[in-house]
Amino acid sequence: MSEGPASSTDAERPRRCGLVAIVGRPNVGKSTLLNALVGQKISITSNKAQTTRHRITGVRTVGESQFVFVDTPGFQTRHDAAINRSLNRAVTSTLSDVDVVLFVVEAKRFNKEDEAVLALLPPDKPALLIANKLDMITRRADLAPWLQQMQARHAFAEFVPLSATRPADVERVLAIVAPYLPEQEWLHGEDALTDRSDRFLAAEIVREKLFRLTGDELPYTSTVVIDKYEEEGGLRRIAASIVVEREPHKAMIIGSGGERLKRIGTEARHELEHLLDAKVFLELWVKVRSGWADDDAHLRSYGYD
Repeated sequence: MSEGPASSTDAERPRRCGLVAIVGRPNVGKSTLLNALVGQKISITSNKAQTTRHRITGVRTVGESQFVFVDTPGFQTRHDAAINRSLNRAVTSTLSDVDVVLFVVEAKRFNKEDEAVLALLPPDKPALLIANKLDMITRRADLAPWLQQMQARHAFAEFVPLSATRPADVERVLAIVAPYLPEQEWLHGEDALTDRSDRFLAAEIVREKLFRLTGDELPYTSTVVIDKYEEEGGLRRIAASIVVEREPHKAMIIGSGGERLKRIGTEARHELEHLLDAKVFLELWVKVRSGWADDDAHLRSYGYD
């Protein structure tokens, strides 16, 4: 394991700031790690692959170091719809302009999807291997041979086995990454958490509840569009459309007597009120747009690059 670049020994340490990409295949815990590193939920999570659809930036400032973390969609190798090409472009474009890469895998696992992401890592930028879900490993002694195999695949600057849900592990990541940040002024204010708007976060939270409450029943080709976002003092009036590709998907979301849609709305509203520190009035509608996930014009209109 490398020692990392030398740090300043001056009485007043210079400020450091850099872009840190979080990359990996779907469902390795990238968004969970981002939320833990930032200290607040800004990226949604679920067991459904491709939950993260956009490049999400999270900011954490510790001492003289400001970390600008960039969570990316899981790199997709199984499908070639327009939405998947859009998500993969988000991954490759992020890697072109960051300072450090956190390559997230599940501890003791490495498959063809992981290999596809590994092949994207820029050779001229430090990459740290984040072996996540360490709490799932029963025999820690088995980890050393696997780490040696991983070092043979890529010249990683650091190996960091961890559990993203363990605070001590998260703080250790920050300490390890800090020396790799360039010496420069911060890009954001000291208290900044994300560059995303409340409107964007509202859509993401509704989509998270949608995925969590429909499980594997609903195809991943569903999205949420904010139709109205109004601020009235301590009140937020939000209207959102859940967009699906087929009529049966619409019925699935609405549920018997509208109960499932009501539950999605209630859980999303409660979390939004906590996040925004405001009273939220939320209206949800379900719309069918056949083939939207493979239509570039629809993707652009729904906020995909």
